Amino acid sequence: MIAAFSVTPLGVTDSVGDLVADAVRVVRDSGLPSETNAMFTNIEGEWDQVMGVIKAAVDVVAAQAPRVSVVIKIDHRPGFDDALHGKVDSIERRLR
Repeated sequence: MIAAFSVTPLGVTDSVGDLVADAVRVVRDSGLPSETNAMFTNIEGEWDQVMGVIKAAVDVVAAQAPRVSVVIKIDHRPGFDDALHGKVDSIERRLR
């Protein structure tokens, strides 16, 4: 599965970059395929792995912020590997 998620610390200073970086660090340290863009972090793996990493990312932010907003979008498609890149490659081929 692929999950696109964002973690937003609430109730802290205007600058949340350090806390967001802590969440992204959890994802990268997980070893699962991932990408971070301006709005979301995408992570790919088995359901329990991905959800565990998202929970860990939320927990690390929650340890420093009184409230955390989380948005998650999931593409659950068993039997497909490397969809994180394959989906983009498919669109790029169509654009050529």
